[in-house]
This record gives sequence, C-alpha cells and structure tokens, in this order.
Amino acid sequence: MPNTIKIENKNGTKFVAHRGLSGLELENTISAFVAAGNRSYIGIETDVHVTRDGKFVVYHDDTTERLCDEDIRIGDTDYKKLKSLTLKPQKNRAVGSDFVIPDLKDYLSICAFYDKVAVLELKERMTPEVIKGIYAEVEKYYDPEKLIFISFSLENLKDLRAQQPNANIQYLVQRFDDEILGYLKEYKLDLDIGYWVCSKEVIDTCHENGIKVNVWTVDNPGDAERLIDYGVDYITSNILE
Repeated sequence: MPNTIKIENKNGTKFVAHRGLSGLELENTISAFVAAGNRSYIGIETDVHVTRDGKFVVYHDDTTERLCDEDIRIGDTDYKKLKSLTLKPQKNRAVGSDFVIPDLKDYLSICAFYDKVAVLELKERMTPEVIKGIYAEVEKYYDPEKLIFISFSLENLKDLRAQQPNANIQYLVQRFDDEILGYLKEYKLDLDIGYWVCSKEVIDTCHENGIKVNVWTVDNPGDAERLIDYGVDYITSNILE
C-alpha cells in the first residue's frame, strides 16, 4: 500500500498537506482531505473559487479541463452545473462516480473534525464582497482564528486585512526582495514562498522581522531536510510527512 515519506523533523517544522494528501489521493477531493486528516499533518491546504451564482467550491485551476471531462471556467459557471461534473480517472489515483468538486464547507468541516489547520488559497482576484462572503462561510464551519489565508494576489490580501485585522495571512510569492519584505511588514503578512528560492538568509530575515515562513511545494526529502535545518516554520508537500 502506498504511503507518505517520513522526514526526521528535529526542529519542529510543521507540515501541511498540499491540496489534501495529493501524493496518494486525487487532489482537492474529500478523499484527499480525509487522508491528510488521518495523518500527522498540522494543516490541510486547498483552493477556493466563487461560481457565477456566488457559491464557493474547492478546485485548483481556473477551468475544469485537467480533472474533468468537460472544460468550463469555474467563475463563469453556475454551481449546479459544476456539481454535475464527475472527476475523471488520473494516473495512479482512484476515482469513482462520487468524485465531484467539493464545496468549501466540505473542506472546512473535515479540517474541523480532524482538528487540522485550514490553509485556504484565494484564487484569482476577488472582490471585497466575495472575500467577505468566504470569511462568513469560514465562520459557519470552522474557527477563523485557526485558519490561514494565502494568495498570490496582494490585492486580495490587502482587502482581507482591511476587513479582518487579526486574520492569519500568508503572501504567496516566487521571489523575495526588499519590496516583498515591505509588503509583509506593512500588511502584517507571513511569507509563503516557492522552496527553490528560499534560502537561510530569507528565513533569517523574515524571523528577524517576526514573519513566519512557509515553503511550497516540497516533495524531495533532501530539500525538506535542508529547509528544516534552515529553520523554516512550515513545509507544504504532496507526499512528505
């Protein structure tokens, strides 16, 4: 039976399951979230989109082509249509007729049940009203004080910070420089950075400024061990535990 790859974690780095335990199960499905819930991960990461009629669904891409038989844009499609799609078989991943795009509430409820930190990516650029609606959905099914919001859109994070001064927020980036550091400090954000550009200097600089560092997406044990030695706070992975 396939399993995760265990990493010696002498510095207490926290591991987050990327799109659920997507190294074993089909990404961003209830099966992937439950698999992560049953293991030692402190958190489960996923992606949220808003449908044309204002519902919140969990899916990574902007369109459904990669995982579904039909290619439609999530933001331009009604909820009922999206829920009618079945996720198609993927290499080395079990799927069946019950494999459908989950709702945000499904993901939040699973994180709450297994007492995992929900790490929620706001996809694309969202209006302040949509961000407010997502936060309201979080409040219904999960403790918002435990949840970590992440996004590549600085504007999303600025709007969220204006609405929720105490929210836990990480800025997703693929580079680090004085400009990025300035944003982190100004808007009270932590860093969520591509592991290949994360050095000990980056981590030390962030820690000196009270900023936590998460790295994505680390699937090589050697990379994980190096980053743990550097003192990284979180590692997001498809398969490492």
